[in-house]
Parts: sequence; structure tokens; C-alpha cells
Amino acid sequence: MTITMTDCRAAGHCVRGIRDWFLARDLDFRDFLRNGISADIMLSFGDAQANNIVSRARERDLDG
Repeated sequence: MTITMTDCRAAGHCVRGIRDWFLARDLDFRDFLRNGISADIMLSFGDAQANNIVSRARERDLDG
């Protein structure tokens, strides 16, 4: 599953906060904006913010 900025915003996160999250993990934020990021990569960091975003994206997939 690919996570996008739309998923992050749906989970209640702002662009600045997500950008900071990517920078803190040495991930390419611009590439994320263009292409999204694998849910598995986000989950590999094991933090609540990533878990929340991926959970919301999964709900989206189930609903849609």
C-alpha cells in the first residue's frame, strides 16, 4: 500500500509536521510528495504517528 500526503492529512497531520517526520528519518520528502511511500517503510519506524497514518489509509481502502 502506498501512503500519500492525502492520507497524512486525513489522519490529522499537517504538511510541516510530516515534512519534519521525514527529515528526522532522513527520508526524501519531495519524493514522498511526488510518489508516496510504502506503508511498510513507514511502519518500520515503529512510531505512533506512522501507525496512525497507515491505519487511516487501510480504512480508506476498505471503505472505497
